[in-house]
Amino acid sequence: MDNRFTDIVNLIINSRANAIKTVNAELINLYWNIGEYISEKILQSEWGQSVVKELSEFIQTKEPDIKGFSDKNLWRMKQFYETYKDFPKLSPLVRQISWTHNLIIFSRCKSIEEKEFYLKLVKKESYSKRELDRQISSSFFERTMIGNSNSFPITEKELDQDITKIFKDTYIFDFLNLPEPHNESDLQKGLLQQMKNFILELGKDFLFVSQEYKVQVGNSDFYIDLLFFHRGLQCLVAFELKADKFRPEHLGQLNFYLEALDRDVKRKNENPSIGMLLCKDKDSEVVEYALSRSLSPTMISEYKTQLPDKKLLQQKLHELFDGENSHQSSE
Repeated sequence: MDNRFTDIVNLIINSRANAIKTVNAELINLYWNIGEYISEKILQSEWGQSVVKELSEFIQTKEPDIKGFSDKNLWRMKQFYETYKDFPKLSPLVRQISWTHNLIIFSRCKSIEEKEFYLKLVKKESYSKRELDRQISSSFFERTMIGNSNSFPITEKELDQDITKIFKDTYIFDFLNLPEPHNESDLQKGLLQQMKNFILELGKDFLFVSQEYKVQVGNSDFYIDLLFFHRGLQCLVAFELKADKFRPEHLGQLNFYLEALDRDVKRKNENPSIGMLLCKDKDSEVVEYALSRSLSPTMISEYKTQLPDKKLLQQKLHELFDGENSHQSSE
């Protein structure tokens, strides 16, 4: 880079980083204040679980463009506030990391000492949420305390130019009413878009709901590749596209998503949600249905009659991946 301009580039990087930090701190402040408000109302026996759900629906009705205020997330805000309200020294720390990082820490860490450890770790090491999850799963806190209980083993780093690794959080984008970023590769995004178009072309019964549809289970967020509503079957249909060999756990994951949809998204007059798993590796294409165990044999037969034929989807998978591979080869 031309040395004459590096100072200007550094100014841009620093200002951008500061802007992201400011927005994130404001979001965490908001969640803290909402959590405190709900906590106080419940403590005074003025509110119950149904009221929090009504609040979520009221926000959605009055401000339909505002996201991130489902009843589940409102309960998370209450839990967040109650976790840290008696530990004022941690208040600045929770505002220096993203909401998703906070969710992972206050839901997975048992003691306040462990929470403090990982709050500092994320701030100093600019950990992504995946890296944070991995460190907690590997008992990094316990191993560090056993190895050296008197000092924190992380050294302060200079400003990480890729600060978005910490703050590239869907909740910030929801807060600012900006398009949600997708973490999957450009190839995966392209394949999903093509599969979405193909499914819509199969018949007028499929209505597109969302790509990367977020479902909340406990204090974790999960994303369904493609979600549709089928007018004939009167149910939600989730599609998961896996660019690798079929594994039973893929089907287990999809069933997990369907349970979340039926519990939190499906309306009373709708039928149980169904899923379609599409797997493609270099040797084969596998298409599997995921159906609720509560369905009667008659309903299962009806579902399969109106769903896209497996062979047709296998053929489309083959075309999609071969088309992408030949396109990449020609570049």
